[in-house]
Formats: sequence, C-alpha cells, structure tokens
Amino acid sequence: MPTITALRSERRGRVAVELDGSAWRTLPADAVVRAGLSVGRTLERADLRLLRREVRRAETLATASRALRTRDHSRQQLVERLARADVAPATREESLEVLTRAGFVDDARVAASRARALAERSYGDEAIRLDLERKGIARELIEEALSELAGEVERANLVVARRGASPQTARYLAGRGFAVDTVESAVAAESAEE
Repeated sequence: MPTITALRSERRGRVAVELDGSAWRTLPADAVVRAGLSVGRTLERADLRLLRREVRRAETLATASRALRTRDHSRQQLVERLARADVAPATREESLEVLTRAGFVDDARVAASRARALAERSYGDEAIRLDLERKGIARELIEEALSELAGEVERANLVVARRGASPQTARYLAGRGFAVDTVESAVAAESAEE
C-alpha cells in the first residue's frame, strides 16, 4: 500500500500529494482535509474511494460557484449546468444543498430580481411569468415576485405615455407579454386624455 510522504500547499487552494517519495496528484485542499489525508498515512482502497468522492464534490462546488460568480441562477439552472458537466445526481444535490444553506442559491431572490429587471424593461406579467418558469422557479415564488412589482396596468400606462397611444404601441405591449385587457385599457385611457 502506498504511503503519503508529503503534502505541499500549492496556489489556489490546492495541495500537492506525494506518495512513497514521488509526486502523485495535486488536489483541492478541502478534499484533502475532508478525506483525512496526512503524512505517514497509508492509502487503502476505501481511502481512495473517499478521496475520489471528496474531489468530485469539491469540483462540483467549484463549477457551481463559477456559474454564480457573475449572476444569480435558479436551483434548476444549476442542476442543468451540473448535469451537462456530467456530475452525478447525488453529488449535484449535495453540492446544491451546501450552496443553498450558505445562501448562494435562493430561488426567491432570483425570482424577485429577475422580475424587477424585466418589469423595468417594459415586460408584462405573462412574459415575466414565462421567463421565470423557464428558469425552473416554483409557481408560488413567481406569483410572490409579481406581487412585489408595480401593477401591470401602471407599467403599461407608463409605456403608453412614453410611446403614445397608437396601434404600434398596442402591438409592442402585446409582444412584451401584457394582458390584452391591460393593453386595451392603457391605450384607451391615453387616447381619451388626448
């Protein structure tokens, strides 16, 4: 059985592992710690299985963290991304639970911020709802996010005030996911004022 003869800290949270006096692997530091590797320890088959599992876990967390570095993602988006990276379902779930407990994965936050961003870009409730459903957000979180926005009629009135009450504006609003009755009332209200 091979024996660990050295553990050397490398940059970026990695550890170089030496077995029987020869370089073996460079592994994520947290995987080395969680697997309990230490100088003088003999690596048996069970130890290697544990180490392999911990390395996969560390790599999965790193993949998910890289995705979250630039913007929020829903849990479902991360599941899909990790599935494309060929991460085993059990490892995916474990890693997502860790990220959720740490507050990095929060579907309610994703729903609220995405709904706000789309509303600011003149999208109606139906378009926002569809976008959030595509991201795998639960229906109750979608409805909660929509309830926090200014009313759809109010948002439609702002668009009509900016663009004018015309058939083109009505088509624009309809294409942006506003309800038909909202479009009609917003355009009619602006036309009546003129």
